[in-house]
Amino acid sequence: MKRLHGIVPILNSTFHEDGTIDLESQRDLVRHLLAQGVHGIALFGNASEGYALTQDERERIMSVVVDEVAGKVPVIVSTGHTGTYPAVEMSRAAATAGADALMVLPPYLLKPDGQGVYDYFAAISNAVQIPIMVQDAPLMTQVNMPSALLARMAREIEHVVYAKVEAPPTTLKITELLSLAGDSVIAFGGLNGHFLLEELDRGAAGTMPGSDLCASFVRIWDLYKGDKRAEARADFRRLLPMIRYELQPGLGVSAMKTNLVAEGVIRTSTVRPPTRALDEIGLRELAQLRNDRALE
Repeated sequence: MKRLHGIVPILNSTFHEDGTIDLESQRDLVRHLLAQGVHGIALFGNASEGYALTQDERERIMSVVVDEVAGKVPVIVSTGHTGTYPAVEMSRAAATAGADALMVLPPYLLKPDGQGVYDYFAAISNAVQIPIMVQDAPLMTQVNMPSALLARMAREIEHVVYAKVEAPPTTLKITELLSLAGDSVIAFGGLNGHFLLEELDRGAAGTMPGSDLCASFVRIWDLYKGDKRAEARADFRRLLPMIRYELQPGLGVSAMKTNLVAEGVIRTSTVRPPTRALDEIGLRELAQLRNDRALE
């Protein structure tokens, strides 16, 4: 597989109004993202509501996505679990179903020490033949993975190739990690691309936002890589109010889906509990942000 890079959105899972999965909207969303020029598509992360899907639903969604992507970009699948054995089995299943890489959270219920985290990722690596991205997201998991541990895993565990750094301050951690691990690791940003430009300046290979702002993110990426840094910063400043709004814990997914409905990409903005839906005031706030962007 080619090295992952660029804008790799977390694919929002689409539902009918009754909460059942909407595979037609899922196909439409994949086509929409590919048309916008994304560099990969990731499944079952936080913005995918992967925590609210059954295993059967995950398999059905993945089948649709792999079919629709048809090798145009890499497909990255989140397979983290609270236990090592389930994480290994989910990782094997994802690889068999066509995943090009895995994105894996550490165990987050019984929080292991550093060696326990190492052993967990080593077990997954031993079970697959595709790259692994370690998702360093302590705000969500409460599991701290120091840069030294991430660097050690990248050096010593065969398939650990990437680290998605979501431990604030992400910029400092990316610098520290790349200094310790060198070419053994490729760093990605997250947190809805909140510090994209600063992370790129420090050596990150890309970021993984939600599915609704990708045209803007791809344009910023292209400007940055085309050495048009001032234009990239100007575009990013225009995007920041929406990024900020979508970083509200528990509400960001609803905002992303509402934007996609407004754009005519998916049919409903339905989310599954415990994900919260925006209230009427929130819907008006979000509409104002869309209007503000349209006027710029």
